Amino acid sequence: MCTRAIWTTPGGAALVGRTMDWEHDMRTNIWALPAGMKRDGLVDGGLSWTAQFGSVVSTAYDIASADGMNDAGLGAHLLWLAESDYAERDPARSALAPSIWMQYFVDNFATVADCVRFLEQTPVQLVPQIDPVSGEDITVHLVLDDASGDSAIVEYVDGEPRIHHGRSFDVVTNSPPFDEQLENLRRFEGLGEDALLPGSGEADDRFIRAAYYVRRLPEPGSDREAVAEILSVMRNASQPFGTSDPDRPNIARTLWRTVADLTSGVYVFESASDPNVVWITVGDLDLSVGAPTLKLDLNGESDLVGDVTSRFQPAEPFAFAAPLLALT
Repeated sequence: MCTRAIWTTPGGAALVGRTMDWEHDMRTNIWALPAGMKRDGLVDGGLSWTAQFGSVVSTAYDIASADGMNDAGLGAHLLWLAESDYAERDPARSALAPSIWMQYFVDNFATVADCVRFLEQTPVQLVPQIDPVSGEDITVHLVLDDASGDSAIVEYVDGEPRIHHGRSFDVVTNSPPFDEQLENLRRFEGLGEDALLPGSGEADDRFIRAAYYVRRLPEPGSDREAVAEILSVMRNASQPFGTSDPDRPNIARTLWRTVADLTSGVYVFESASDPNVVWITVGDLDLSVGAPTLKLDLNGESDLVGDVTSRFQPAEPFAFAAPLLALT
């Protein structure tokens, strides 16, 4: 499920586009979560923390953070990776549930380099979790990016985290693991010139198309044009309705697309089921310590379009889902 691409414009702005592809409607809403909130990893021996930064996140079923950015310009995104292997629980290691994995990083860090430094110094483990609607094991990898254009992909393979850190890592999709995706991309040198771009919805084909197009975007004339350009790449990598494969969750229709302008602090959301595009100016939200949690109800509002920063309403914070293992 999903494609993510980061583009640093000739003017130095960092914009990140992603698609959310899944076989079931996730009933996604957008939440504004202030700094100062106390959270934990939802498992015995899990990490505990107080959010240092406020964030704007898109949820899955309102039980997990799936995509978003914080008010320091760090973006984070969960994508499907069938090969993920979190290994059996080691009680000597700090742990997190996949549902709150992304949130931990937007709560605590301002840059990709800070995230990578933490991961290299702290042996964090993920605990297996089940998607409550599909019944699928949640096998995901985490993608991080920041306002400088830096990027990192974190995958758990053979029970240990593999970290791919570098500004050149501008595209991520799903299977196979990232090092194999890079090797596959090298086989397609000259695409669009001497060879045809692959057109299927397979993750490796989407990877190649997104990499080709994002590296050829022209200089935008405005911030709005920049958003339109990166959205054009994400639409090309999207999956139409009616293309889901029940045996492979990573082959599913696109539910929504986002663009995080990490430089300007604007978060754009486009539902595949609605012709309207909405955006939020993160700096215009009160995300300070003690501010209320706010919710933008994407399922109950029918007239959302354009700048919807003022349309958030106070709401009780959603509860991140704990793995069943943690409840037994």
